[in-house]
Amino acid sequence: MHSSDTRQEKESERLLREVFSKFSAGGTFLKGYPYGSGHIHDTFLVETAESGCDNYILQKLNNRIFKDIPSLQENIERVTVHLREKLRKTEGSDVKRECLTLVPALDGKTWISDRQGNFWRMYIFITNHRSYDIVDSAGKAFQGGKAIGRFQAMLADLGGEPLHETIPFFHNVEKRLEAFQLACGSDPERRLKDCGPETEDILSRAEKMKIILRLGDEGKIPLRITHNDTKFNNILLDENDNALCVIDLDTVMPGYVHYDFGDAIRTAANTAAEDETDLSKVDLNIGLYEAYAMGYLGETRNTLNDTEKEWLAFAPQLITYIIGLRFLTDHIDGDHYFKIHRENHNLHRARAQMQLVKSMEKQYGEMRKIAQGLKG
Repeated sequence: MHSSDTRQEKESERLLREVFSKFSAGGTFLKGYPYGSGHIHDTFLVETAESGCDNYILQKLNNRIFKDIPSLQENIERVTVHLREKLRKTEGSDVKRECLTLVPALDGKTWISDRQGNFWRMYIFITNHRSYDIVDSAGKAFQGGKAIGRFQAMLADLGGEPLHETIPFFHNVEKRLEAFQLACGSDPERRLKDCGPETEDILSRAEKMKIILRLGDEGKIPLRITHNDTKFNNILLDENDNALCVIDLDTVMPGYVHYDFGDAIRTAANTAAEDETDLSKVDLNIGLYEAYAMGYLGETRNTLNDTEKEWLAFAPQLITYIIGLRFLTDHIDGDHYFKIHRENHNLHRARAQMQLVKSMEKQYGEMRKIAQGLKG
């Protein structure tokens, strides 16, 4: 190891120790190091010296994407307090493992800012959990659906003012289409000429994809508290692969339940990677879809209205389309939002997402039949 690497590690640990000292944590800082595969915040696991004390997740927050950290933290605090109260009233619950626990700073807030103006927060580390990027069994898919369904159902009666919109219009397809048109109009990297088929895939489906927004505008489906980033690795399972805890609450805000259900299916039931270049490998696994829907509706059956249930099977098409649209927009605009790891990476991602949309369209009749059979 080079001496510069050693100095950098020591400086990083010194900073983590200093930040840790500003929170009301139990135990003594032993060591801290990068943890997880998140792309937005810088995340570290802090181990404490005492065997009986908690370990902690310490995060330096990305205030370029989340521009209002106090509002972000207020959302998470309100949601986790409500969930903990529900869990305390549920026999057999392990509150510390089934819900994220924010650790307050010494001044009572749920975040601190360091000398460079960076924002930090801390959670208690959840022990003995499992996290998966790929869903390889109906059992895991069922438990994932159960976790997100329970999360939504438990938050259905959260009182008070609506949560803050931490990323405005995050899943609003009309706003995403407007951004796409602007990117196409400016075409700063002169890439549009090579995106003809992809642009046609997007524009030919644009009106169909506005149905959830129209149902909301007509008052047929309500805004609820939704997670809005339900990829499978944001669900922790326990040591027996049973639903344990939903994490990464940065985008918890008002939304339609279809956003959560759709994004979960997009990631959990896809037979290929999100950026797969061999499109023949991209397909919807209908068995995993059915298992997830069974777990999800088992928890939300008594919460959702009939129109929400009616359009659940369409939700994966919508969210997969939106993500594909965002990838294509970023590619045309010069790759400013999503991190890329190869040339045309966002274009490959967009193609894979639109191929998955086409698979969902082909299987939509079966998807509707499954959802209708489970809705109760």
